[in-house]
Amino acid sequence: MKARVEITLKPGVLDPQGQAIGHALAGLGFAGVDNVRQGKLIELDLPESDPAKARAQVDEMCRTLLANPVIERYAIQLAEA
Repeated sequence: MKARVEITLKPGVLDPQGQAIGHALAGLGFAGVDNVRQGKLIELDLPESDPAKARAQVDEMCRTLLANPVIERYAIQLAEA
């Protein structure tokens, strides 16, 4: 099973990388771009074939390593390999 995890900062958490991207875009002439937020995308190949078990495994991975649940939120998408 394949899993995709999208990790983003929670609303209200300062995003200096997003601000830097926004300033760079403005400097390149892309006017009007506002509230840029930067995140992470992690793709995993899992040996598990049961979607419920795979989701539980990936959720545990996110809570223990992949994301910081204090300041980040994550979304899990599963697809058959």
